[in-house]
Amino acid sequence: MEYLAIVLGIILVILIACIKIVPQATEYVIELLGKYRCTWSAGIHLLIPFLERISNKVTLKEQVLDSRPQPVITKDNVTMQIDTVVYFKVFDAKLFTYGAVSPLSALENLTATTLRNIVGELELDDTLTSRDLINGRMTEILDSATDQWGIKVNRVELKNIIPPAEIQNAMEKQMKAERDRRETLLEAEGHKAAVITRAEGDKQAMILAAEGERDARIARAEGEAKAIFLAKKAEADGLAALKEAGVDASVLELKKYEALVAMSNGKASKIIVPTDAVEMTKANVIFSETSGLGDTTAPAADEEKPAPTDPCCDE
Repeated sequence: MEYLAIVLGIILVILIACIKIVPQATEYVIELLGKYRCTWSAGIHLLIPFLERISNKVTLKEQVLDSRPQPVITKDNVTMQIDTVVYFKVFDAKLFTYGAVSPLSALENLTATTLRNIVGELELDDTLTSRDLINGRMTEILDSATDQWGIKVNRVELKNIIPPAEIQNAMEKQMKAERDRRETLLEAEGHKAAVITRAEGDKQAMILAAEGERDARIARAEGEAKAIFLAKKAEADGLAALKEAGVDASVLELKKYEALVAMSNGKASKIIVPTDAVEMTKANVIFSETSGLGDTTAPAADEEKPAPTDPCCDE
């Protein structure tokens, strides 16, 4: 009985040891007598003792392969240090187990050779400015090459691109020169804009000043025209009032004479007398001479007659 209990205990321990639980996002590759039998997914499974064994435990999570920096020569013979980061995941545990002896090492070496091939076709400037192009081409090539290993390459990123020290110094000088050039251009553009703005302001000021002077002259001309119009209108109204009052032509002529006197009272050296005024003056003179009216000339003194001679006394 004791031997039976021991045997049963050993069998129970073996059975318990053969019960396997596969975690989530993990697969076990099972071999029966050294030959692939099946792939266990997440859950509880029973392993046949002494016949089956777990060949490989494969995680299905996305993994990161961080490659160390490696020298890469560009098309223009510049050696740079570049390191890459590869994001991948296993989609087939069987292929991952039996496709390559060391899939991760194979992926790392394939990444290095692919990077050298791609960068070797580019010059230094293109390499520094074409990260997206390099990443896309590497992802496409690695994904296609690792299908037979059960690996899916999701993306590849260039982590660091380190050119030689001489190239870095030259690039820094070039960058500084470019920044100085941009600064000079910006200052020139600012000065140009300021000059243009100032000129536009001066132009607008001159235009406004000219418009103001024009409006002032127009206003002065309109004022003078209105003053002349009002003066003529007042004179016309005065003449009309005289005519309505029944004033004869002699009074009107007198007014003309008064106007002539006023004109001659200034600095004028010449007076132009209208023809009608001259004719009227002649008519008035003839009338005065014939009628004796208006003649203010004093009569001439009578000449003394010689006294008669006395014959008696003169002798």
